[in-house]
Amino acid sequence: MMKKLLLSALFLSFFGMVSYAQEATEGAVTDEELTQYATVEVMTSQFVDQKTEELRNMILNNEVIDGGARYNEIKAAWGDDAKMTEANITEEEKAAYQAILDFQGSLQQSVVDYKTNLITDSDVISVSVYNKVLGALKEDPSVKEKLDSLIEELKQEASEGEEDGSAEAAEDGK
Repeated sequence: MMKKLLLSALFLSFFGMVSYAQEATEGAVTDEELTQYATVEVMTSQFVDQKTEELRNMILNNEVIDGGARYNEIKAAWGDDAKMTEANITEEEKAAYQAILDFQGSLQQSVVDYKTNLITDSDVISVSVYNKVLGALKEDPSVKEKLDSLIEELKQEASEGEEDGSAEAAEDGK
């Protein structure tokens, strides 16, 4: 659910970016441009996965809040002084829970910043190519189908690369 919320917010935030850099780019989207766009999407998805895992670890491995069950108790009582007293929530737990909330609240902006940086300050894609592909996606459903297929292909390649890397690491450890 957190991942969907982050991706939805990210998607909406880029409507603003598109309007600020609305360059009329003529011509059909090339395979190279589509690959660049797909690469941005995959990299952003991997970043979201990484941040979601950080949040999960922050909750489950917290030294003050003893695991997910206690986290859920605090979450259920949060903001209601009577419930917090009844649940015996300590000042340390309040501070730890607030730190988790702060991290959670910063996730959306960190994803937006990450993707914006990929588009504006990296060699992955240019703003004009990003906008060209985005425009084509809105106009032609076949471009969306091709993009979705390409994204799945890139994700599959990335996961196979991770599996190979962990197999090699296991062999090195022998």
